[in-house]
Amino acid sequence: MGIIDGKEFVTRLNLLKNDVWVKGERVKGDISEHSAFQGVVKSKAGLYDMQAGEHKSVLTHSEEGKTYGTSFMKPKTKEDLEKRRKATQIWARKSGGMMGRAPDYMNTALMAFSSGASLIEKKHKKGSENIVQLYEEAKNLDLSFTHTYVSPQVNRGSFYYEKLEEEPIAAQAVKKTKDGLLFKGARLLATQGGLTDELLVFSTGGRGLDDKGAFAFSIPSNTEGLTFLCREPFSYHSSSFNYPLSSRFDELDAVVIFNNVLVPWERLFFYEDKQAAESLFLGSSYVALILHQVVSRQVVKLEFTLGVAQSIVDTINISEYQHVQAKISEIVIALETMRGLLLTSEKEARKDQFGIMAPSVHPLYVAVTLFSNTYPRLTEIVELLGASGLITLPTEADFDSEMGEKLDYYLQSFSKGGYERVKLFRLAWDMTLSAFGTRQTLYERFFFGDPIRLLSNMYHSYPKKNYQEFVENFLKQ
Repeated sequence: MGIIDGKEFVTRLNLLKNDVWVKGERVKGDISEHSAFQGVVKSKAGLYDMQAGEHKSVLTHSEEGKTYGTSFMKPKTKEDLEKRRKATQIWARKSGGMMGRAPDYMNTALMAFSSGASLIEKKHKKGSENIVQLYEEAKNLDLSFTHTYVSPQVNRGSFYYEKLEEEPIAAQAVKKTKDGLLFKGARLLATQGGLTDELLVFSTGGRGLDDKGAFAFSIPSNTEGLTFLCREPFSYHSSSFNYPLSSRFDELDAVVIFNNVLVPWERLFFYEDKQAAESLFLGSSYVALILHQVVSRQVVKLEFTLGVAQSIVDTINISEYQHVQAKISEIVIALETMRGLLLTSEKEARKDQFGIMAPSVHPLYVAVTLFSNTYPRLTEIVELLGASGLITLPTEADFDSEMGEKLDYYLQSFSKGGYERVKLFRLAWDMTLSAFGTRQTLYERFFFGDPIRLLSNMYHSYPKKNYQEFVENFLKQ
């Protein structure tokens, strides 16, 4: 089979009949027709149409005469890494980089885990085989995945551990059977939960993780007892004029509830083994490969941000002011810095122990940390440039009414009529100030974890010894 198109994706999603709840009600009928999901499902289907259509040469690759999605491709050369970057960015440009969970994100994660599956083979031989088997199945069927890596934020104190004799809050195995493990409890934060074929559950390690809470598996999204409880949708209206981003790209985030969910042995990778979690997460090239995908998308998001900001400047004719030039230059600096770090990671790529061409992780760590701190400032710049123009925003219905002609006249700008000006400013508002826009800012702040922890990881992992020796040798001259 290899690849699917948008129609096949939508048909398969509707047939799953996943247990999805939104605004206090269970989704009934075809989920692709529900008002909360209609926009993002259509947008996601468009991505699959691209890989089966005009962008097939970049969005797909061949193995032994069969065609698969490029996001499943294991890079063996630097040219492969370049192709993966281009594929990610082709998809990202359809949403301006606003879809953080396009299919290539989790496809990359699964590819990376399967490449390093032998790391757990000694203690979890069957689990190692299960990872590879799932990867092959996903590649052949072009499956889509959501994931959950974290537990509910009950108590984030350093020494808090849940009492096991109580009803579990954080999802955990509660019973072992001949068919597999039964899981009960909840997990966060499944973006696009209920909108994918599979749910990947993985304990990523870190402070507070013990053997009991260390497990990994993947199960179909329609597994009995599995429920996705979504946050409030931000796709308030289907009008792409009023909500140009949220109407099409709102990836609902969900709490995942396990009510005695059976995870078959053939779908389990490991359990009760913190070391296995750390080995797969840190011993493989997962971090480098997933960051390569993330930063590739973030570069596109900065391109989009620059385009929106400069369009505002030209529309209301404020380019002569030096403070405006300085603000636009901030975005340019961020864009070129991120792009440079991304390309450096490819230039300095090396094959890992499994034969995977892994991008250099240090430039990517710098990039993703820089972005988490910079993106909120850049959205602020868009707000400052738009100023009160981001407040007085009539709707599409206003322009369609008998007042439309007057609005088009009174709200005109230096280079656009009122309708086109408001259309641009509604885009800038939806990007920065709407519920969708503010969620995007928070999302990017914590995309790869706590920014302080990222800085700590960078401090401990960056090879500083050579630079110390440089100084020591200099002082001996």
